[in-house]
Amino acid sequence: MPDRDRFTHVLVAETFFYDEEYGALGHLSLIDAEARRERYLASFMPEDGSFVVEEATDWEEDAPAEDDEIGYALATDSDDRGHYDTPEGAAEAVLALAREHDLVPSFTLLFEDEAV
Repeated sequence: MPDRDRFTHVLVAETFFYDEEYGALGHLSLIDAEARRERYLASFMPEDGSFVVEEATDWEEDAPAEDDEIGYALATDSDDRGHYDTPEGAAEAVLALAREHDLVPSFTLLFEDEAV
């Protein structure tokens, strides 16, 4: 059985991928399940080659309905929390925030033309 902390760290770091051919990138949100909204956002930034963690500062106005596919309010604005040279550095920051605030992850595949 692998070490759970190492397994989790590697898995989170792997979510911060970037596929230049398709312009696809992995985006990880940390969700406050009680408030039902994104609290932190993390992904790779192709423009400068860094991995960024952001703290949500504003959200969609309408609260998500109980039967909403996503189930939480998306952030509409955020502040930089940190830039990292490696996905492992960003993963460590994300895991620390998740533990500190009891947050759950949500993974989304984004395309450069649509977001970031």
